Amino acid sequence: MDWPHDPDGEEGSEGRRKYGHAVLAKKIDEEEDFPLTAAEYVEQYGDHPVRIDYETVVSVADIFEYVDQDEFEDFPDFHKCLGRALREADWWPYRLEHA
Repeated sequence: MDWPHDPDGEEGSEGRRKYGHAVLAKKIDEEEDFPLTAAEYVEQYGDHPVRIDYETVVSVADIFEYVDQDEFEDFPDFHKCLGRALREADWWPYRLEHA
């Protein structure tokens, strides 16, 4: 896929130093951008790459296909919803083993 910038460059995952939530969160200003709608976020960043792990890169729009909210009231609300979406899409690299 042709990305608007390198997924591992400074605009992307900062040379593979930032993944998933970190890439999504750094695109918004916690003080100024809320409330924020999912549609606004996807309109602005939908074609941007998000590195999930060392071998997987998906677009912001791909992740938002799993988002179940239309609006986020604040930064924690945004983070929780995106965490649920990443887990539902099976793009959450951290898994707990149940005994």
